[in-house]
Amino acid sequence: MESSDRFFKTLIDNVHEGIYFVDPTRTIQYWNAGAQAITGYDSEEVIGKCCAEDILVHVDEKGVSLCKEKCPLAETIQDGQTRETNIYLHHKAGHRLPVHVSVAAVRDNEGQVVGALEAFYDNSSMMAALQEIEQLRALSLICPLTGVGNRRYAESTLAQRLAELERNASPFAVAFMDIDRFKVVNDTYGHVVGDSVLRMVSRTLANTMRSYDFLGRWGGEEFVAILPYVKPDGLEGVADRFRALVETSSENTNEHRICVTISIGACVARSGDTAQSLVERADRLMYQSKERGRNCVTVEREAGASAAP
Repeated sequence: MESSDRFFKTLIDNVHEGIYFVDPTRTIQYWNAGAQAITGYDSEEVIGKCCAEDILVHVDEKGVSLCKEKCPLAETIQDGQTRETNIYLHHKAGHRLPVHVSVAAVRDNEGQVVGALEAFYDNSSMMAALQEIEQLRALSLICPLTGVGNRRYAESTLAQRLAELERNASPFAVAFMDIDRFKVVNDTYGHVVGDSVLRMVSRTLANTMRSYDFLGRWGGEEFVAILPYVKPDGLEGVADRFRALVETSSENTNEHRICVTISIGACVARSGDTAQSLVERADRLMYQSKERGRNCVTVEREAGASAAP
């Protein structure tokens, strides 16, 4: 039994998330290495203390203290329900740290709640990204329907990348994408479902982008991806991954499972390109994909030439 306990302690100590256990009085009985790394508090400093003693001073996103009331641990101990939320804790060094928290009840063999387990992780990067999105939204650079960049933002990003291309020869590519037969979706299921399909496609595409790629809604059912450091020999594979992921995604309503495909035209920026000339070139390639039967990719191999995978 002791060997098994040591094994599970070692296992939990080697996960990156912070994990700690409290008994029914909210006294901390276990504190893993991840919790120490995230908060700065050693286990010796917190074990045996009640979390309501303002050790971590949890507050919500409005700055309201959770230690006395609305404590996720206390609520889970009382009702046995699992909870997830975003809160801020007090780091030992003094600063506030955003964390995502998951709380679950721990039960004995009779099913009685004997405490709660909290797992949490540093949410700084996510919060920073959300703040950036809100700032961009305030500047009218985000498409309110899909949550990705709008045409204005895409044009600005293209101009920035083209300037870097001229200045530093930093390569980048553009993929222009159009949802196939989207009018049929709107006519068959209505615009509410059509909007849901647009959101599904944008989420699918955004989730496959690298952190420094850009995805924007150009207009209607058209999207543009701006892909830094992608060269001609790698562009086909990148674009076809976008196509394949959308093809295998779906929007599920109460009555229907709706699948769509996209046609893609992709090219690498050249010296002397403008945002307009680059998008027009990618757009022509995309229409070649439409003419070839849709749900495919056409890439530009060299100036004036195109090829399909």
